[in-house]
This record gives sequence, C-alpha cells and structure tokens, in this order.
Amino acid sequence: MPVRLALAAALGAAALLCVAVTPAAADSSETRTETVTVDPNGHIAKDGTITLTGTYRCTDATGLALVSSSISQGDRSTVFGIGGTAARCDGAEHHWENSGKISPKTLKAGKAHVQATVTELRDGGPVLLLPAFHAVQEQDVTLTKK
Repeated sequence: MPVRLALAAALGAAALLCVAVTPAAADSSETRTETVTVDPNGHIAKDGTITLTGTYRCTDATGLALVSSSISQGDRSTVFGIGGTAARCDGAEHHWENSGKISPKTLKAGKAHVQATVTELRDGGPVLLLPAFHAVQEQDVTLTKK
C-alpha cells in the first residue's frame, strides 16, 4: 500500500475514532481531574484574526498533547479551527492562547460558541497516532473587537 494511502487511511480512522470517543471521554472520571476552561471573552481583529484563551490541567501524557479550539457563530454546523497550543501534562494549571485568521467578514463581534479540547496523540503502531482526550469544554463566549 502506498505511504500516502496508508496515511490517509490512518487519519480517516483517527477522525472517526475522535467522533466515536469524544462523548465517552466527556463522561470519564479522568475529565473530572483534568480540565480545560475557556475565558468568557475572545477577541477579533480587523483582519479576521480570532484569539481565544483559557486554562488547562492534564496529567500523565506519554505522547504529544495539544490544546485545540474551534469557534462557530450562529449556525453551529460551520465550525472554524482556531490554532493549537502544546500542552504540558504535569498536573499543574496552565494558561493557553490560540489564534487563527479567518476571513474578516466570516465572524463578527458578538456571541459565539467555542469548544476547547486537550488531546494527546499516542503511538498506535508504525504509522498511526491515536487521539486520547484529556478534557473537553464547550461554552458561549463574546467576541470583542481588538
């Protein structure tokens, strides 16, 4: 099997696993001691750059861990990824800040919905990384002009 095809299959499988595992992760006992928060206000610059912030706490990561965030406004079926920050899973609370540029006319100042996730990428074999969710938080925020 060509490497590109194998990689595409692995990423597709990981994406399906993310969808299947996320609700279970939100109910696990791990998510009670591992947390991610989203600050109630985000910022939007004139050029469309969105900045979101919050805190996280995670433990016992053996692979690369990240705090990712996404945002939607109005129709929640259209979601935009807003950056990712490397996470240190040492049990202490840390600050995260993610920024991402979206077309200036796509999102506006006002109410929006954010999801932040602490995800670890664990070794799943020769060419496969499997997501392990440490914490997930969804909440409404207010985007203010920067």
